[in-house]
Amino acid sequence: MAPGAARSGALQSLMPARHEEPIVAVATASGRGAIGIVRVSGSDLRPLIEALCGAVPEPRHATLAPFLGREGEPLDRGIAIHFPAPHSYTGEDVFELQAHGGAVLLQLLLARCLEAAAEVDPRSGRARLAGLRLAEPGEFTERAFLNDKLDLAQAEAVADLIDASTEAAARSASRSLSGAFSIEVDALRDALVDLRMLVEATLDFPEEEIDLLERADARGRLERIGVDLERVLGRARQGALLREGLKVVLAGQPNVGKSSLLNALAGAELAIVTPVPGTTRDRIAETIQIEGVPIHVIDTAGLRDSVDEVERIGVARSWTAIDAADAVIFLHDLTRLDDPQYADAEAAIATRLAQSAAGGRLIDVYNKADLVASTAADGSVAAAVRGHPTVDTVRISAKTGTGLDTLRRRLLEMAGWRTDPEGVFIARTRHIDALRRTAVHLGLAEAHAAQRDAALELFAEELRLAHDALGEITGAFTPDDLLGVIFSRFCIGK
Repeated sequence: MAPGAARSGALQSLMPARHEEPIVAVATASGRGAIGIVRVSGSDLRPLIEALCGAVPEPRHATLAPFLGREGEPLDRGIAIHFPAPHSYTGEDVFELQAHGGAVLLQLLLARCLEAAAEVDPRSGRARLAGLRLAEPGEFTERAFLNDKLDLAQAEAVADLIDASTEAAARSASRSLSGAFSIEVDALRDALVDLRMLVEATLDFPEEEIDLLERADARGRLERIGVDLERVLGRARQGALLREGLKVVLAGQPNVGKSSLLNALAGAELAIVTPVPGTTRDRIAETIQIEGVPIHVIDTAGLRDSVDEVERIGVARSWTAIDAADAVIFLHDLTRLDDPQYADAEAAIATRLAQSAAGGRLIDVYNKADLVASTAADGSVAAAVRGHPTVDTVRISAKTGTGLDTLRRRLLEMAGWRTDPEGVFIARTRHIDALRRTAVHLGLAEAHAAQRDAALELFAEELRLAHDALGEITGAFTPDDLLGVIFSRFCIGK
């Protein structure tokens, strides 16, 4: 039996009733559209298809057919497609009605499917499709996973492809859906299996175990697996960045140009810009993309003490956003650096930023370069600006666009973006966690292997734990409660 079949059988044994029931759902987005799809999946759908269309169309052929009501009256006329098991998306019989995309019509067809399923088939004397129910979110894809049509990483890539916010993210999700990420993970698991077999076989010959491992170059194999793992982990980090994006908060005193910078980065007038301090009272967010990486930019209320209750709430929310940010742009006003009151407030904000959760993720940006002396062509400044020492410094003009390209590059560098997106596969936080735990176990295994008098059982155990951690990515060793969390985030009908 294939590993996937064993995996599916074990999971299905935990939830037999739910996954034996036929399901139906509208598989297209709500609202008006040219086409709407109603999808059914289950065992032997032919009696239901006959009730809906009058006859069963040829397998995997788009057939123009009437969609019939209870009295045989046509509800609509569209395309019917029958995918007999196992050659379907879910691995079960699948039937699709491609109708006109009116919301009321699709609900009529959905209700008709449920009604027809409960009707008695005159040939068998039984219900046409007993137990047909509405599908839960992600249940079609969950069945594809359970029936070995997709592994878990590929199944997650379905949702990631739907949710992709940039072209690069969509392309990366498509690569994961095609199996690119899974192939990399499976190659690592295969190498670990070979090494585990070697190590565990030597446990039968304790007097020769060290010599056997040395002759088989066990440590060399382990080192090569570690190198390959680090490469996969690096690409997975890039994929996770494409999926999640980078949360960037604009912070600083009132009137330093935060809203102007948001508008400049977004290329649209999103935030109100006035000379009046405290114009921005609450967070304003916009997602942009830089080289295909989603950047979620959040403009916050100016950081200052205020007697205005509404503004105080806005400032408190600003600090909350700063603590949760992946990067913070601390915006300074080049025209006010000599103002003692402004400088004192800057120092207080800088101290609090350094003590915050975002302390190590700061970029100092000096705005309004168009109003002071000329700057370098790339928008950068020296390591100190008028008594404001900083390591990561950019000088810009949100009004003219000077230095914005430099700022965009700094944001990508802070995010860790290094790889050409054409070679990246989409990844999730749980994938990164599994790869990191694999690396930890490989490191412990290497430490045991380096000690001649170490117990070989410990070496073998760390290899097993590394192997299991990798298996979580594709679903070979995934708890069923995690599956519930993953698929519940899909849309209904997918």
